[in-house]
Amino acid sequence: MNKDKRAQYGDELYEALTSGQSIAPLTERESDISIEDAYHISLHMVERRVAAGDRIVGKKIGVTSKAVQDMLNVHQPDFGFITEQMWFNNGETISCSDNKLIQPRAEGEIAFKLKKDLVGPGVTEQDVLDATESVFPCFEIVDSRIHNWQIKIQDTVSDNASCGVFVLGEEAVDPRSIDLPAAQMKVYKNGQLISEGVGAAVQGDPLTAVAWLANTLGEFGIPFKAGEIILSGSLVPLEPVQPGDVMELEIEGLGKAAVTFGE
Repeated sequence: MNKDKRAQYGDELYEALTSGQSIAPLTERESDISIEDAYHISLHMVERRVAAGDRIVGKKIGVTSKAVQDMLNVHQPDFGFITEQMWFNNGETISCSDNKLIQPRAEGEIAFKLKKDLVGPGVTEQDVLDATESVFPCFEIVDSRIHNWQIKIQDTVSDNASCGVFVLGEEAVDPRSIDLPAAQMKVYKNGQLISEGVGAAVQGDPLTAVAWLANTLGEFGIPFKAGEIILSGSLVPLEPVQPGDVMELEIEGLGKAAVTFGE
């Protein structure tokens, strides 16, 4: 796919993001679209956000657990960027209309805050641990700009890994103080327990997932930077949400996060 075509699709996805209107899957229109094409489409979309006044604050990996892969019928991880305007405080109410959320789904995960740069390839789990300042409980609200979540891996990578917004818990924990693969998560919707998971749900260890992301983006010349937030992927199935819903999660040894959805 040539540069102009990639930019065209990046513009289309940006317009979908800002209008709150979904579009037809790119894979239905471009049978030979590659992961590399998709990454460059996503990068163009994110560059449009930055040009409009937003700022990149980290990266994300998604579709890491079997539960999510089976739900979306996408059987390899996706990856993208997170920005300042996606970031909400713990307990905040997120307006679905103001944030142009089209078909949001909440997922619970572990977020990493880095204290030094990481540049792939060759990043290991130990490198990730050494570079991490703290970890947090996190809700990511994923949202596809593709009609009815009819996505293949190229669609979700093009769509900035279907990222919507995210919420970090208030407790910052030293990752060396807990067993990340064994950390247990419980997720509640409107006061009812709806799902449970453990850190090992993401590629066996959240550190493995973050190392994979560092190495994958390193192939495109994109580093992890000190101070960035890295979202490591959901430990539980995605949960559709709508105005009025309240989502809460608790991760053993990490604390809690909560978010309310408004009109």
